[in-house]
Amino acid sequence: MFVIRREPRNPLLSPQREHPWESLATFNPSVIREKEGWRMYYRALSNPVALVAPYAGQSTIGEAFSEDGIHFHSQHQVLVPSESWDAFGCEDPRATVFEGVTYLSYTALGGFPFSKDNIKVGIAVAKDGINFTTRHLVTPFNAKAFALFPERVGGKVMAILAVHTDEPPAEMCLVAADSVEDFWSPDFWKTWYQNWQSHKLPLKRDDKDHVEVGSIPILTEDGWLMLYSYIEHYFGGGERVFSVEAALLDRDDPSKIIGRTESLLVPEEIYEHYGVVPDIVFPTSTTFGDTDRLDIWYGAADTVCAKASVKIPDLLRALDPKRPARTFIRAEQNPILKAQGSSFESCLVFNPAAIDLKGSVYILYRAMDAVNTSTVGLAISKDGVTIDERLPQPIYAPREDFEAKLGSSTGNSGCEDPRIVRIDDTLYMTYTAYDGVHAPSGALTTISVDDFLARKFDRWSKPFLLTPEGVDDKDLALLPGKIDGNYLLYHRISSRICADLVPNLVSGKRVSRCIEIMGPRHGMWDGVKVGSAGPPIQVGDNWLMIYHGVSHHGKYRLGAALLDPSGTSVLARTADPVFEPLELYEKEGEIPNVVFSCGAIVRDDKIYLYYGGADKVIGVAVGSMSHILSALQ
Repeated sequence: MFVIRREPRNPLLSPQREHPWESLATFNPSVIREKEGWRMYYRALSNPVALVAPYAGQSTIGEAFSEDGIHFHSQHQVLVPSESWDAFGCEDPRATVFEGVTYLSYTALGGFPFSKDNIKVGIAVAKDGINFTTRHLVTPFNAKAFALFPERVGGKVMAILAVHTDEPPAEMCLVAADSVEDFWSPDFWKTWYQNWQSHKLPLKRDDKDHVEVGSIPILTEDGWLMLYSYIEHYFGGGERVFSVEAALLDRDDPSKIIGRTESLLVPEEIYEHYGVVPDIVFPTSTTFGDTDRLDIWYGAADTVCAKASVKIPDLLRALDPKRPARTFIRAEQNPILKAQGSSFESCLVFNPAAIDLKGSVYILYRAMDAVNTSTVGLAISKDGVTIDERLPQPIYAPREDFEAKLGSSTGNSGCEDPRIVRIDDTLYMTYTAYDGVHAPSGALTTISVDDFLARKFDRWSKPFLLTPEGVDDKDLALLPGKIDGNYLLYHRISSRICADLVPNLVSGKRVSRCIEIMGPRHGMWDGVKVGSAGPPIQVGDNWLMIYHGVSHHGKYRLGAALLDPSGTSVLARTADPVFEPLELYEKEGEIPNVVFSCGAIVRDDKIYLYYGGADKVIGVAVGSMSHILSALQ
């Protein structure tokens, strides 16, 4: 698991009205870390130039400097159009210090209107590291985003570039040469281009998608780490979605992909949503920060420069193909519970809650019978994995009209997806009440700890609905503690996790507010819907929330977020899922490709995560709390 953290002072560089050459946009930064600070090269966009391209702003390459990597100053132009092949603009620089010389590659615009015939790659050379005194046309064909590796690979000079970006099929390709000068040799490219598709990196998931070179690859202990732009539906078929992904390439043979992430950064902030071209995050550089940190430099909405960071060990671990289980390791005994008999749990058992009482874990789970009525069953485990006892009857069943079967005689109804918390000497169970006709609602019932342990399950309190009438509102979970004397209830409205403060839980008053906690991240693994899993777990003054996320493919996975002491502000959120369907019993079932948790317990440093697999069986997975908190804190 890993967390992407945006720099709080973003954007770091914005258009300057007093500088006409960068008055419209300053974006897509390429940063070199030097002894004295950070040198940033960036694309500067002016307003339309009447005598050159009256309908489009002109791009040049600017430079800025920062002593702390945050406050940049001394902006000035370092590259302006001067050749026939870049007369209409110099875009998207990528700077590499290679064998003591600074090379600044860029997209060269050689005509207007811009087209596949006049968009190519150029490169400028600064032997002193400062003054770019010579420049060369690199590709004789349509290409963009040329990134030179900072050192030789197997004795060869390596680069990666986007070929045919404006003339599909577009691909991201590797190129190797004996010397840097080969890269501006027409004869070299003539030979390479004859079989150019054999050099592509297979990173696209669909032919209508587009991948484009992002950062200069940097060498880590595990291989070459590269961030790149992934754009869904770039060539048609749906809404374009810009995101950032990462790939790890073999140190000695970069054509071998060791591992890759899904989207790890998508437009979420206001400066990423609004600008010259809205809803874009585009990675163009990475630098090593302090204390195992990787800084990710990117352009936002084709308007400003921004930065984010990630812990390198966490990212590399996620890219390691030998670690497919993510953060949680499944118990060898999985699935620990299956449907059995011909009674209340004859059809399915899934979506368990859990609570640790007097040395035993009580697993409350959703059970379905042959006519699809849901009740709550109970299993008990001393070690958290082995089932020592399983009660033959449900401990909770439908009692009210709002959970009675009103629709089809075999349609879904009943008490679904329980979550349970202890506050003082009372157990509070929230669940989804469904009658098969009206919208699912969130209900609450209570029982004393003593009565629960004595198995006096007839003493559950009369349930009542907590969620608004007529609203599809599910995934209820109480914070296991009060906030300024109030209970905090999490619930899901539509696709988002909301919360509301409830003065008491005996009045029967329904929640009326949606304090938004988190929503889907469009384009990421949780891009369609999110909902709370089990109740948050207290960690110091903060709260750890496990939540489920749904992708546009319908896959249910789990993520983690760290909430502040109030339980309402997200301090950190994992960029990747911490748990996902991998085993056959999670991929095949009533609903395929689902892991869905309603509860977890903590013993020492171990967190036991109880979950339903494919809405059919129940499993448990174990993770390290210190590992999870190290990534989130």
